[in-house]
Amino acid sequence: MNKVLLCCAAGMSTSMLVQRMEKYATQNNIDVKINAIAFDEFSEQIHHYDVCLLGPQIKYKLAEFKVIADSINKPIAVINMMDYGMMNGEKILNEALKMLTSDEAK
Repeated sequence: MNKVLLCCAAGMSTSMLVQRMEKYATQNNIDVKINAIAFDEFSEQIHHYDVCLLGPQIKYKLAEFKVIADSINKPIAVINMMDYGMMNGEKILNEALKMLTSDEAK
């Protein structure tokens, strides 16, 4: 099972996105665990997940969080603003899973 962490300012807007992603995963038999947190929990939570996606509203945290994620070999990226705004759970989940497969290929 892949574990996806979503991180935003307060963890609330990404909670809605988690529901969309989980619905798509269920409909397509994708074994995944998805959780949303506030960015101040990132350092203590990233160890428990395989990949992290940041909400566009905290893209300014990417450089800081990437240092931590890279040190434990966890891929991290910012969610596309359009996909985030449209709550496109399918596309965002597929992007997260793609990050895992491209990371494993390295």
